[in-house]
Amino acid sequence: MDASSDSRRLVTIVCPVFNEEKAVPLFYERLVKALAALDDRVRFEILFVNNRSTDGTAAAVLALREKDPRVQMLTMSRNYGYQASISAGMRHASGDASVNIDVDCEDPPEMIPKFIERWLEGADIAYGVRAQREEFFLMHWARKFFYRLTKSISDHEIVLDMAEFFLVDKKVKEHVLATRSTFPFVRGQVGFVGFRREGIPYKREKRIIGETHYNLISAIRFGLAGILSSSTFPLRLLAYVGCVIFALDLIAAPALIVWSPHIRTEYLVRGFLTAFLLHLGWLVFSAGMLAIYVARIYKDSIGLPLYVGDPKHSTIEVRKHHE
Repeated sequence: MDASSDSRRLVTIVCPVFNEEKAVPLFYERLVKALAALDDRVRFEILFVNNRSTDGTAAAVLALREKDPRVQMLTMSRNYGYQASISAGMRHASGDASVNIDVDCEDPPEMIPKFIERWLEGADIAYGVRAQREEFFLMHWARKFFYRLTKSISDHEIVLDMAEFFLVDKKVKEHVLATRSTFPFVRGQVGFVGFRREGIPYKREKRIIGETHYNLISAIRFGLAGILSSSTFPLRLLAYVGCVIFALDLIAAPALIVWSPHIRTEYLVRGFLTAFLLHLGWLVFSAGMLAIYVARIYKDSIGLPLYVGDPKHSTIEVRKHHE
């Protein structure tokens, strides 16, 4: 059937990849099998966003494309990071809805038909809620704490326990991509735009093959980036604590003047030195926090692209990040 005369709605499966040569064909087999149940109602395209892999990932994707024309590849000019890959994939997705999923199968492809069913029933966003996952218990509770901390201090709504495994309707996608930030935090942007959301709990599986590119350092950096992208609370905290310190100074200074003749000199010196170091530490911390936010404003203002696509190594027309 010609695509132009096909009345079925189109769903784009966006798959960010970086050095996933062995995982790509295994993921593809599971994905196609999972999507077959909806083939009479929905048609699909599969868009692999190659974040400049250095192994045979691109060749693996092109091998799939030879036997399945629904497979497409968008290659970045360099590694721009995971969040930028998601944004690039969503911008190049031509479907009435797009689904984001990693090829390591920790988020099972078999969940996608459930997302699509909720979408066909009227949901604008369907996402997986990671109710269970096999990991060190301290990491589990640290992740829970991060989500709830971010939600409590965020300037807008944050969807708890949501990861980058979701379906968004085309109209939602357009609003999510409307941001000009060079520090994308996709799950925060999805929470910001609102619309009707439905979460589906599931158990996260073990990686299908290979080793993860995600480690503790990556998790910390991602967590800090998420807070900075969704909250101005750290800036407000500087003002709150500064007011408290100033109030304490107003109380302590007169008391110290009154009682100083009765306090031994060595204790006065230690007290002044301690107070000076505390004030200095707070000033340094405040300056650092302000510098971080100003640096983000600067990088956003100079207008560097979030990503640059490589037309020569892509199978689709490459669009600029702001198109």
